[in-house]
Amino acid sequence: MSIESILQQRTSVRAFVDQPVADDTLQKIFASAQLSPSNCNVQPWQACVVSGATKDKLKQRLIETLMSGASPTPDFNWLPQYQGIHRERQFGSANALYSAIGVAREDKKARQMAMLRNWQFFDAPHAVFFTMDKYLDIMGAVDLGIYAQTLSLVMAEHGVSNCMQGALGQFPDPVREILNLPDERGILFGMSFGYADDSAAVNNTRTDRELLENSVTFFQ
Repeated sequence: MSIESILQQRTSVRAFVDQPVADDTLQKIFASAQLSPSNCNVQPWQACVVSGATKDKLKQRLIETLMSGASPTPDFNWLPQYQGIHRERQFGSANALYSAIGVAREDKKARQMAMLRNWQFFDAPHAVFFTMDKYLDIMGAVDLGIYAQTLSLVMAEHGVSNCMQGALGQFPDPVREILNLPDERGILFGMSFGYADDSAAVNNTRTDRELLENSVTFFQ
């Protein structure tokens, strides 16, 4: 598949079949993603892939943390709230998701349960946490974003689906503890991945894209 075809067909998947990605395929995918560009070739990403018992233990701890009423304590600045057109697009994305699974706007409990699925990795067989040294701040975040997109495209080439999740960076302490990460390592965000469950209604979610003329200006 061409990159253009992948971009046209790719969607964020939030339901997966119970089939892990083969170890050799994982190795190929992550080896290819190492070719991702970065500022001054610093390659700041430290990708932590969790599967099997480690993933299940982490899922349990994250859900326990949420159910305890704990507030998010992200390693990086997730405080800004969307405004204007960005907030409108956020609402549009949420509406597309909840419409796909038949959850009414006023059904707060059902929406909370849908949100909780983030920390259950949407029952995906694998998840990856994108981490980097905290001092890198915004420069490192740019590189991690580039790396994550590269990884996503390579996964799609291998028939592996995923969902990027800012939510997986909101409660870093259980992740740092279970994965034994040093204090200076920050968890920016994550991604659940595996093979899509095509029968799941949630995977019918589709979002719009802005017109080119509203996003790109050509100067000559």
